[in-house]
Amino acid sequence: MSWITKVRNSLGSLGKRDTPDNLWTKCPSCAEMVFTQAWEDNLSVCPRCGHHGRVGAQARFAQVLDPGYTVLPAVTVPENPLNFRDSKKYSDRLKAARAANPFPDALTAAEGAIDGHAAIVAVQDFAFMGGSMGMAVGEAFVRAAERAVERKCAFVMFTAAGGARMQEGILSLMQMPKTTVALRRLSRAGLPYIVVLTDPTTGGVTASYAMLGDVHLAEPGALIGFAGQRVIRDTIREKLPNGFQRAEYLREHGMVDQVVPRSELRATLARLLDYLTRKDVA
Repeated sequence: MSWITKVRNSLGSLGKRDTPDNLWTKCPSCAEMVFTQAWEDNLSVCPRCGHHGRVGAQARFAQVLDPGYTVLPAVTVPENPLNFRDSKKYSDRLKAARAANPFPDALTAAEGAIDGHAAIVAVQDFAFMGGSMGMAVGEAFVRAAERAVERKCAFVMFTAAGGARMQEGILSLMQMPKTTVALRRLSRAGLPYIVVLTDPTTGGVTASYAMLGDVHLAEPGALIGFAGQRVIRDTIREKLPNGFQRAEYLREHGMVDQVVPRSELRATLARLLDYLTRKDVA
């Protein structure tokens, strides 16, 4: 037996150290490997290229709301109302999504304050079936808007969705007018509705409550649109401009009011709420 084999065998007898599987996070944009703790400390923004990673409802609430906020109760809607099945039952897909996420559907709302300004904040989580808009999302949105009316406070919506949930068919599309009516009630009450467009916001969500805000903010680089770029390009048979459907492009063309880095988002929202809810303005 050679000496190197003896050394290898002796080292092997010491046992392997346990190394966390999630020690590193790979940036989807620049492929830089970042310590997960550093990634989270930087609000899930790449310190090298500034790419804004997707975050869930829990992280978003912690980033934006003052301590002591309360998550609104989950809504109850019929599950698999169309008895839909593709390669799996829709009910099984829901169970799998709920097992992998902290909340029972793609939209979760909380009531609290942003730098002392009362607000209802709702967040769509792309990790839950692509943030798709189904009956539960529509009902949760309406409940959040109604709670804002009850509390006489602003409603802040963070959107992130691939569109309507295909497994619910026409019932998912019915959430578009449903949420629009809820926003009409909010407007009649004289309460502000602020939308923060995050990556990605597409489909029926863009065609309804994502573009009905009094103010539209967007995170840098967020994909925002209705149809996909390939569909648009093949339909109009034209080359699309650079940055098409990105937050900065929409800002230049008047569809977004401001592109705000995540580190500045809480302060920006607080400033807007101060402007929009001041009682001493005639």
